[in-house]
Amino acid sequence: MSKDTPCIAVCMIDPKTSLCFGCGRTLPEIARWHRMDTAERRAVMALLPARMAEANLVPPAAADASKTD
Repeated sequence: MSKDTPCIAVCMIDPKTSLCFGCGRTLPEIARWHRMDTAERRAVMALLPARMAEANLVPPAAADASKTD
C-alpha cells in the first residue's frame, strides 16, 4: 500500500471501538480519506498507533509476527 495511507488491506471494523482492525481509522476517516489533503492524512496517521494501543487492537501482521518470536 502507499505511504499516503495506513491501509494494510485488512478492512474490518471492531464493533466495540468502531475502528478498523487493520489501520485504526474510523469509517468516516476511511470514507473521506481520498478528499483529505496530505497534512490532514499525516495528522490522522500520527494518531493511529496510540489509538490502536488504547483500543488494544493489534494489526494482524503484528499479531502474526509475535507468534514467531
